Amino acid sequence: MKYSRLTKEQLEELHQEFINFLATQSITADEWTNLKANKPDLAEMELDVFSDLIWEGALNKAEYLEHFAPKHMYLFHLKEDQMHAIVVNIKNDVDITTQEGYDWLRENLMDESVEFLQADKAYSYDKNLDKFKMIEQGASITKGELYKYFYKLIN
Repeated sequence: MKYSRLTKEQLEELHQEFINFLATQSITADEWTNLKANKPDLAEMELDVFSDLIWEGALNKAEYLEHFAPKHMYLFHLKEDQMHAIVVNIKNDVDITTQEGYDWLRENLMDESVEFLQADKAYSYDKNLDKFKMIEQGASITKGELYKYFYKLIN
């Protein structure tokens, strides 16, 4: 397995897609029930393959990632050949993971305790695995509104 198995909730959300996936494997509903009961290892393998396919599709489409920490905001634009990062550092007691701290940041962007950094980073041999590792560390796929806002602000 390249990524990680989808959660039970994610699999439930993708129920129809999973049925379609099983159909492409020529596995009927009855065969799936039988597989789960009599060959659980094979059923687990099918879930893993399906999970990887879903992750691969989502990662291929992902253009932006965001990750918030108490003193840092990491905003990534996932370009074709590299990613561009904008990092917002907070150099005071404010915790931007709280609503109060985030509101403070919005009102004090030009405060001397707010620092902006930018960098480009090349992908490794596997671009989607790089993205997935960032998600595992807490990043979320977004539409990029914050990235675009800060990019215009600092460039």
